[in-house]
Amino acid sequence: MIENFLKVKEYLTELSLPISQENEADHYFVINDDDNGIQNMAIYVEDPIVVIEQFLFEVKKPTTEMLIDILKKNRDIIHGAMVLDGTGQKVLFRDTLQSENLDLNELEASINALSMLLSEYSEQIIAMAKA
Repeated sequence: MIENFLKVKEYLTELSLPISQENEADHYFVINDDDNGIQNMAIYVEDPIVVIEQFLFEVKKPTTEMLIDILKKNRDIIHGAMVLDGTGQKVLFRDTLQSENLDLNELEASINALSMLLSEYSEQIIAMAKA
């Protein structure tokens, strides 16, 4: 597992993504990229997968319409998806990648998918967060 952890760290460094937290024992990184709207993105290296998660907003009173809107937006996201956490109260961006053949382009594409989601759908995301 340490091999894949170090590979992900190397890719993050190569992508010039600042690592604000790193825990080798628990196999995760937290990155921030203010220019692209990324705040406290967690990257877990849990062989055989790498999980990328970013909190988007809290759901106060989920409606069927809001959940349908989230599902429709998922169709436009290139990598990953908007998901509810286990409590059903938080909306996250989440992507899962295979760690064994992970390459730089694949990790970059997943992170860029979140940036694109935030830039293209910021108004809708803000509206859902306020609902």
